[in-house]
Amino acid sequence: MIVHTVGELLRQWRHRRGLSQLDLAIAADVSARHVSLVETGRSKPSADMILRLADQLHVPLRDRNRLLLAGGFAPRYAERPLDDGALAAVHEAVRRVLRAHEPYPAVVFDRRWNIVMTNRAVDPFFAQADPDLLRPPVNLVRLGLHPRGFARIVVNLADVRAVFRSRISRQLAAAPDPELAALYEELLAPEPGEESSRRIDADVVIPMVLRVGGRELRLFSTITTFGTPTDITVDEIAIESYYPADAESAAYFTK
Repeated sequence: MIVHTVGELLRQWRHRRGLSQLDLAIAADVSARHVSLVETGRSKPSADMILRLADQLHVPLRDRNRLLLAGGFAPRYAERPLDDGALAAVHEAVRRVLRAHEPYPAVVFDRRWNIVMTNRAVDPFFAQADPDLLRPPVNLVRLGLHPRGFARIVVNLADVRAVFRSRISRQLAAAPDPELAALYEELLAPEPGEESSRRIDADVVIPMVLRVGGRELRLFSTITTFGTPTDITVDEIAIESYYPADAESAAYFTK
């Protein structure tokens, strides 16, 4: 196993963000020389300096803990289950968001796209999937693209796959993760001869057409995340809320 110094890790994050040492120094209000000394190991940064630089580099909380450990400091950010008592307020807030979105579907998933919570409107769609795919942890990408999952009811499956591919590619570029990379290779890596650069005009609004009960439901979705989390679990979860894209689809849910 390769062990990196805190300076090496910070340099990797700086390169990942496409910043020069001067760019980072200006953003963090320190000298470029100090950034250089930290990266080369000639200066040992304090815990506060590590977090200051990490904040400007938009390093996820999980990786900020790794930076602190590499610098010889204790981790600052806890990672607790969403149903832990310490996260009761967050759990209740998420539950309210899910419930308020009914009768339309909504799901909560983690950084590896494993489903954490859902609202009741999701249940009829889960009934369309093979029970084996619903054994925890239920992965949203696998469920959506598997032939025994939602793939058999998704009319524009190529578009949905392209959106997943785009989103997870950006996620991996922002913060590499071996398990997420393995998921990408399993489900999203282009097949030989497949067009890998299929364009989606607006992947903020996901186009998805489902064939359910002899009718087509047209849905788009939005992603909600927490703005200033201090817990790793909260930092990594997202709420995907689905909306009807036309009156006919809305009528299906309101009935």
